[in-house]
Amino acid sequence: MAPPEDADAVLDGLDPEQREVATALHGPVCVLAGAGTGKTRAITHRIAYGVRAGILQPSSVLAVTFTNRAAGEMRGRLRQLGAGGVQARTFHSAALRQLQYFWPKAVGGELPRLLERKVQLVAEAAARCRIRLDRNELRDTTSEIEWAKVTQTVPADYPAAVAKAHRDAPRDPAEIGQIYSMYEQLKRDRGAIDFEDVLLLTVGILQDRHDIADQIRRQYQHFVVDEYQDVSPLQQRLLDLWLGDRDSLCVVGDASQTIYSFTGATPDHLLNFRTRHPNATVVKLVRDYRSTPQVVHLANGLLAQARGRAAEHRLELISQRDPGPEPVYTEYADEPAEAEGTARRIRDLIAAGVPAGEIAVLYRINAQSEVYEQALADAGVPYQLRGAERFFERAEVREAGIALRGAARAGGNDSLLDDAEDLPSQVRAVLSTKGWTTEPPAGSGAVRDRWESLAALVRLAEDFARARPGATLGDLVAELDERAAAQHAPTVQGVTLASLHSAKGLEWDAVFLVGLTEGMMPITYAKTDEQVEEERRLLYVGVTRARLHLSLSWALARSPGGRASRRPTRFLTGLRPGSTAPGTRTAGGGAGIERGGGTAGGARRGRRGPVRCRVCGATLTDAGEMKLMRCEDCPSDMDEALYERLREWRSEQARKLGQPPYCVFTDKTLMAIAEAVPSTDGELARISGVGARKLDRFGVDVLAICAGQERREGDEEE
Repeated sequence: MAPPEDADAVLDGLDPEQREVATALHGPVCVLAGAGTGKTRAITHRIAYGVRAGILQPSSVLAVTFTNRAAGEMRGRLRQLGAGGVQARTFHSAALRQLQYFWPKAVGGELPRLLERKVQLVAEAAARCRIRLDRNELRDTTSEIEWAKVTQTVPADYPAAVAKAHRDAPRDPAEIGQIYSMYEQLKRDRGAIDFEDVLLLTVGILQDRHDIADQIRRQYQHFVVDEYQDVSPLQQRLLDLWLGDRDSLCVVGDASQTIYSFTGATPDHLLNFRTRHPNATVVKLVRDYRSTPQVVHLANGLLAQARGRAAEHRLELISQRDPGPEPVYTEYADEPAEAEGTARRIRDLIAAGVPAGEIAVLYRINAQSEVYEQALADAGVPYQLRGAERFFERAEVREAGIALRGAARAGGNDSLLDDAEDLPSQVRAVLSTKGWTTEPPAGSGAVRDRWESLAALVRLAEDFARARPGATLGDLVAELDERAAAQHAPTVQGVTLASLHSAKGLEWDAVFLVGLTEGMMPITYAKTDEQVEEERRLLYVGVTRARLHLSLSWALARSPGGRASRRPTRFLTGLRPGSTAPGTRTAGGGAGIERGGGTAGGARRGRRGPVRCRVCGATLTDAGEMKLMRCEDCPSDMDEALYERLREWRSEQARKLGQPPYCVFTDKTLMAIAEAVPSTDGELARISGVGARKLDRFGVDVLAICAGQERREGDEEE
């Protein structure tokens, strides 16, 4: 896409409020932007308009946001608009760049080594203090140290700060303060700094060295801050030092999307902006281009019940899309039933033409993912876990980058590229030497993972060529290098499984919000009114990720046959069909709420009472343990030879079907079969992961293998 011809052309296609943002180039500007209202479009066009009009010098603009992905997207949009020289970075990236440049002058010598992960050093600090932490306590203590640093709390003040913030510390606050102090000492002894130190040290240098502060202020004269509701006190202090006594600042945010207060983020800076800058231009973006009126109506309804300061500044969204289906509310008997019902709905959506990559399952905590991974695998639906290994750190992606770089250097002298007419075909030719083929390999595992990574690079090349006609292989390599530095990975096809927190900033055609029960939404440890309201905002963020299809569900019990004691989240009271208005008791159902029934497999529906380990008799709650019908630590009586025969059969079936093996049966399901050794349809149906569809399709084969019979090729159904 060619850049706009002139400054006025940059404004084409903007709505009146977005245009007001784009043309407000002087003095402080505060943009209150609701979900799906085109805030990134508005602020990138604002920067581009200022650059193309000659009002802003590209090198004098610093745009900061909170994720590498958002910064990468901003840079890409600015390039397309003809403003490629603008710096778009995260707070940490911008500060680290300045720290590396000015450290020799301000302090002398080389910048201390940057810790990639602080967990190991925190564990050592705890050991030095003779405090034993289990894995979860170690992770939480590390998070507490990060919170203390971004709120500018020193170790000695940590206990008092925790009490003041009504924060639930994972251990005795005095102990955490002690570990925090030792951690800081170990860092100093070893000449290392962490990511929070990058901001702290930059702040320290700018406060102490006015000459360096003046130099940075001469360089950057105009600032844009995206997601301003997520700014921590430390980041705000750094921003103040960058600005000095100037007011050339544009902030963009939405107090109703403040969901990271546990990391030190606070909407106070956004809400107080007009107090600090009385002459500020304030623009509200409320036209929602993402979601249908039905989704927007639910989102507005959620916030209408909210309380507190953020709620007083809520934005009433107005959908700009055609009407779509109503949100679907479904009540299930238990969690496995909810997961299997969700997987069936997803399979139906995919069959109806919704791409798997445009569907997401969102939950409150990561521990909820396993049962959905299992259900999707059993349903033969591909999925990806958000937050898995970084794309550009995969070995095959690094190798592909080296190959593409070599081909770009060789140019016309590379015989591989002789028949390649355009950039995508050049990339396909190069990556074919690394294992990429036009069709995916059968099965799963490392070979399939490698192919998926290379296929993602091919899709990226196709998208890049469409965005920049005439781009060369060298241009693409430069783009890949920039993305690798920013960890801005291309999208991999498959249903996304993600926590609500990690879904912020993303959107899909279809969103399934699952596990919406009291105790999970709001989460049990949300005790204060403020904490409960943040949980409401988290659900609001989940709702506003959906463009067209929205499904909300909950389970009355954790396990099949368990006591149906759970209640749907209070946040849906008065909003879901059949529920009463807030302040009265929620109805136990009602018109418009679907009943999801029990788990698949008629034999399992009749089970009564809790699921118990068949070895020791303990009650099982973990989804994986319930599948095996025993505790993970209890001895297995699995028939190893049978398990191997089942695996060989599964590989053959997967090859014939052209699907990964896990779409036939997962490893856990095969283990459960090899342990139970079923001899009838009913016994096989009782095993979690063997639904009616799979019983129909594979039951005869599996029972034959369990009976020690070999299936003949001619026995297969036509």
